Amino acid sequence: MTTDNAPLSSSCSGTIIVLDTETTGLDHKTEKIIEIAAVKLVDGKTTETFTSLVNPQQAIRHSSFLVHGITEEMVEKAPNIEEVLPDFLEFCGNHPFVAHNAIFDYSFINEAVKATYGKRFENSRIDTFEMYRSVFPDEQSHGLSSLLARFGYDSFVSHRALDDAANLAKVYPQLRKLYEEKYQWQLSQLPNIAYLLERYLRLQKAAQTLQAEMGDLKDIFKLHFENGGQSITASSGETMVSSYRRSYSYNEDRAWEILLEAGLHSRVFKLNPRAMDKLMDRGNITPEQRELLLGIRTQMNETRQVTFIKPQAQPENGNGNGEESATAASE
Repeated sequence: MTTDNAPLSSSCSGTIIVLDTETTGLDHKTEKIIEIAAVKLVDGKTTETFTSLVNPQQAIRHSSFLVHGITEEMVEKAPNIEEVLPDFLEFCGNHPFVAHNAIFDYSFINEAVKATYGKRFENSRIDTFEMYRSVFPDEQSHGLSSLLARFGYDSFVSHRALDDAANLAKVYPQLRKLYEEKYQWQLSQLPNIAYLLERYLRLQKAAQTLQAEMGDLKDIFKLHFENGGQSITASSGETMVSSYRRSYSYNEDRAWEILLEAGLHSRVFKLNPRAMDKLMDRGNITPEQRELLLGIRTQMNETRQVTFIKPQAQPENGNGNGEESATAASE
């Protein structure tokens, strides 16, 4: 399986599958698909649709029901996933698929395909959430509702699979066009790379200064409230208020015991891959433990990193060895 968000000249030509799923919950390891839908785009135009409710053969979490409104009675007589998958996979063929936050839908479909056929769901995926965030990084939200509104469509999101897939299919060609135009513009700037480095460093210095200034001002605002000050409304309408956020410490040993016993660990625990990498590379672990952890790696992702190394500070006599420092910007 590959992720295909790289700009391609033919990305809106040929056939693309836009899909969406609704599920019993959020954890793809323990929860199941209850609705799956797909829209076939050929040269940017919808030609066919696929949709089916699915009997998950397990309870639907109330928190999920509040999102999509699908009840257990609605799926009681629906086919199970093993019956739906053959038609769904035939509809998708080997075409790339598009989804908003594609890793979510991919994870559930992949689990179903593995359980049914003993293999992975191999179609390459295109994530419109990441594309939207790349093209419009200043948007406060990058959800599907915001994406629809950005391109002038009704922003209502029903959280029903076919509706959401159809809405995403409407905006995908326009989003992809802007995404590729941004990439082409970036390519056109490569001859100016030396000047752009100077410009980046100026902006970085300005941003650091602004962050420091804003931090100082927020300290004064906190002091205002600590001294009995009241909320203040600016001429633009924003109101500055103060509140407290509580946090607690827990007995970790007892917490894990309770969470594991109740099956609640997936709600509060998310594996930190970067911390795992550091543990593998520099952690104080035994060779046996390292081998066990190596055995549970599933795939490797590489992200290019750009680092700026500051020149060494030289003392007046020119014989010192100043320390290097660096800042990094990731793609």
